[in-house]
Amino acid sequence: MRNLLFKHRTESIELIILSFLNRRMELSKTDQQLYYNLRKGYEGELMFDALTKNLTSDCLVLNDLVFKTNNQNFQIDSLIIMKNQIYLLEIKNFSGDHFYKSNDRLHNTRKEITNPLIQLCRSETLLRQMLIKLNTNIPIQAYVIFINPEFTMYQAPMEKPFIFPGQLNRFFKKLNTDTAKLTPQQTELAEALLSLHLQENPYQQLPTYNYQEVKKGIACSNCQSFDMQIIGRKCRCMTCGVIELFDTAVARTVNEYKILFPNEKVTTNKMIEWCNITPSKQRIQRSLKKHFQHSGKHQWSYYQ
Repeated sequence: MRNLLFKHRTESIELIILSFLNRRMELSKTDQQLYYNLRKGYEGELMFDALTKNLTSDCLVLNDLVFKTNNQNFQIDSLIIMKNQIYLLEIKNFSGDHFYKSNDRLHNTRKEITNPLIQLCRSETLLRQMLIKLNTNIPIQAYVIFINPEFTMYQAPMEKPFIFPGQLNRFFKKLNTDTAKLTPQQTELAEALLSLHLQENPYQQLPTYNYQEVKKGIACSNCQSFDMQIIGRKCRCMTCGVIELFDTAVARTVNEYKILFPNEKVTTNKMIEWCNITPSKQRIQRSLKKHFQHSGKHQWSYYQ
């Protein structure tokens, strides 16, 4: 079977919305920090995913899992299921010099940070409880993966389940030495876990915002600038020079509106205002009809 990516990783809706808001309004310092942390964390997870693609042993990989068991929610960054072992992995994209202070704190030059072992141990305990309910007794090995090559931790106890950047190659070589072949039982377990995954993340945090306060316009897909010029059938960013088809740029911007304001209808007049562009109404209608399903008639007309 080899390595099978059983559940892909995608940007969370929280990160997507915050990225849209970050370019369309002034976020508070708290929300800016949340956006930065989510973005950096996601980038670190993608770095880890690139490494899992090179696994040659028989395994199932599940990413971005959110569960609830015994009335407690918990998240898992990555889960690797082998025939005789489950690896629960907490991925951290920390950078810079850190010092291990205690079981509950790390310290860098600016501030103290909660030790990721706390979250790892909690997730391991709750996952073990879930596996018991699923009549599975495969042992779990849990690790914190520090993925950033510019990360260093001083005074870290040897016995702690940390995988540092310089140890990643050895860690994956160890995984690749497992020659046991998967059986249908492991696939059934992965399917059971996937069925228990919560689609709506209970940890989601979003700032309050409304239509009036967010900036209108088409943002460049490359540099996020709103300095866009329509040239024939294309849009050109006057900041970085990237050129995009007009229809594509409109569809992308309309999708952004639909994500930010899911309860609002997409109408031609509203999208002219939202995109903040001056071409004819008919041209916007053509773009909407090309990419979205038309519903209703006359003044009740909208797109889905």
